[in-house]
Amino acid sequence: NGKMLAREPLPLPGHPPLYLTERGVFEGPKCPPDLLSTAAPNPIPARVVESSSGLHLFRALGLPIPEKIQSRVRVKPLEVTIACNLEPIYPGSATELCCFDVTASEPGGRNKMTWTGTGWESQSRRTSNFKWLIDEKPDDEIVTPDRTNMDRIPPLLAPLALAPDPRVSRLSMKVRKDFPTIFADWLKRVPPEITVLLEGDLKCFAGGNVVGTVNLDVAESSQDWFDLKVAIEVTDLALTKEEIKLLLNAKGGFVRLKNKGWKRLEFDISPEEDQQLAALGLSPREFSAEPQRLHVLQLADAAARRFLDEDQVEKIQRRAGEIKARVTPPIPGAIRAELRPYQTEGFHFLAYLASNRFGGILADDMGLGKTLQTLSWLTWLRSEAASTGKEAKPSLVVAPKSVMENWQKETSKFSPGIRVRTWRASELVDLGTNLDQADLHIINYNQLRLAGEGIGGISWQAVILDEGQYIKNPNSQTAQIARVLKSDHRLVLTGTPIENRLMDLWSLMAFAMPGMLGPRQQFSRHYDAPGDPLARKRLAARVRPFLLRRTKSQVAKDLPDRVEEELYCELEGEQKTLYRAELKRAQSVLLGIKSQKELAKQTFHVLTSILRLRQICCSPRLLDPGSKAPNAKMEALMDQLEPLMQEGHKVLVFSQFVEILRMVQDEVQSRQWTFFFLAGDTENRGELVDHFQDHKGSAVFLISLKAGGFGLNLTAASYVVLYDPWWNPAVENQAIDRTHRIGQRNTVNAYRLIVKGSIEEKIRELQKAKK
Repeated sequence: NGKMLAREPLPLPGHPPLYLTERGVFEGPKCPPDLLSTAAPNPIPARVVESSSGLHLFRALGLPIPEKIQSRVRVKPLEVTIACNLEPIYPGSATELCCFDVTASEPGGRNKMTWTGTGWESQSRRTSNFKWLIDEKPDDEIVTPDRTNMDRIPPLLAPLALAPDPRVSRLSMKVRKDFPTIFADWLKRVPPEITVLLEGDLKCFAGGNVVGTVNLDVAESSQDWFDLKVAIEVTDLALTKEEIKLLLNAKGGFVRLKNKGWKRLEFDISPEEDQQLAALGLSPREFSAEPQRLHVLQLADAAARRFLDEDQVEKIQRRAGEIKARVTPPIPGAIRAELRPYQTEGFHFLAYLASNRFGGILADDMGLGKTLQTLSWLTWLRSEAASTGKEAKPSLVVAPKSVMENWQKETSKFSPGIRVRTWRASELVDLGTNLDQADLHIINYNQLRLAGEGIGGISWQAVILDEGQYIKNPNSQTAQIARVLKSDHRLVLTGTPIENRLMDLWSLMAFAMPGMLGPRQQFSRHYDAPGDPLARKRLAARVRPFLLRRTKSQVAKDLPDRVEEELYCELEGEQKTLYRAELKRAQSVLLGIKSQKELAKQTFHVLTSILRLRQICCSPRLLDPGSKAPNAKMEALMDQLEPLMQEGHKVLVFSQFVEILRMVQDEVQSRQWTFFFLAGDTENRGELVDHFQDHKGSAVFLISLKAGGFGLNLTAASYVVLYDPWWNPAVENQAIDRTHRIGQRNTVNAYRLIVKGSIEEKIRELQKAKK
């Protein structure tokens, strides 16, 4: 402006030309080149650089710091503070934001800065840095800030994905369901050098989790049974019972309590103690508020002692010592069979259940003789009743329709002293008044459903549910009726206690041991919770005393190489009518023959009638493709295949009728089972066999009896079903030998499907005579 300066201005290098004066920096005229030569010295007053900014200048230029300055330097960390509070998005809104104010200041609160999300912004109000520098006293300490804590802020806040929200004009994150977990985890990562200020409901995070200690309250509910409740004592005495219950139901998750913020319950329990509770089938995280029923034998386990007082332990141990923990009676002399070692063990298991008034599940693989073990048990029950002078009540077997005849035949074969009766649907109304006609009554599941609660008034010695998966749906009418049956003993037979879901097992146990696994909703929370590594262990511990399962591989040493069994089914309805009509027609032809000459003339007609009778046994659709008549044998086959597929086995199904194999294929496809098909016109036999052998998981191989009798090695299968009998037993043996050959590591189980009272029984008798 043309005014004279009190001191000579200092020209600064660069463009445009600038001059440093005592009042500031001003633009001025171009300087002579020699004045700004880099070779010319540029004197700087000592008092100007003897400051924190001067120190930064030396460091930025890479210049050595003069000793006079270095001796006055004191490094102090910046004070970084994160203030957090909750605010509604707008007044009255239930949606909240967690807002963050992040500040850093030099010691003494000087030069305060705020983190904007992208960088630091100064809040200081100084008229001139230059004036501050030259006014700094030469004897003061030169304080240089340590920016380490400031540098920690960007990576520390990054996981929270904070963003400026125009509604609150601050960095914030929305408070969602997972907010307390995210926020609590973030707080753990904040280094101690950074201060976090929590306001309002966020103050709860400074106090840590609510800690609960575990004790067991035990109350005797009935003889040999105790109700257990996991009692919890918490460190936060301000919590009400209702609030503690909310924390328990959250299973270790956060719960927001009114005026108390978010709370989470954790247990003061070691991993070893957690394992001990799991061994009892208990978890403080699941059942703390609900009593559980355990048998005295389960509580007698050493795992329970840590949680019980001395008086309770003494009482339980005394009662456990009185219980028959192992019952090993001899096999009843009335049994006409020699039980294998594992079958004897199974019989002892059933005797143990009965001696202690338990129900249970025998869950052996198919083909291991569950029926024989059960008949041995029933025979023993009757002899035990007789030895005490009591009159034995009859027992009831509920089985699939296709295996009712098998129960009848095996009872007569293995325990002829037991009077047995198989009931037809039309006769079932007389069941209650004819109980004394048999010791063992056999009905099917459909009959049980139709009988309804009327059958519930009968008191049985034992009720056995064969193929118990028929009641796997606890809501089904069949399952509900089964649960109200009255009996001294209850037993479930199944090769697949769990088919698709854990609730299958709950339904079976609800019949065998009512109440032992608790209510359904409680069972699902406790044992079917995702991500709980101890859930299955707890469930196994709860059911172990009441469930016995052996696979074929586990008892292989006790098994013969090959087991053959006949499965009988009975024709009903239209199929039975068709068979009787054809039989009557054939008989009339035969009765009209008076000589060998006439017989020779009628041979073709006789053979045709025999073929038609066999076809009707297999399926009425072999005679009439449009027939809608029921097919007893197909139903029996599906009942046989169902558990085998669930257990993951491979099965060969043979028939001399390709049309039958096509029908079986339709049934298999409708159930979405893997299948392979081989008939006389199959070209890629070798490739097909290789695929079957290499296939992982269950599968059905449908094979024509004639096409598959030779040249096949199918050792991947250990089950064979002969759908229809053939005149020559050698042909059937060759079919069974497709899997029973070198390379087979398992026992081969072969099943023959036979229609009771039909020509198939005559063919089977002829086979035995030929052998």
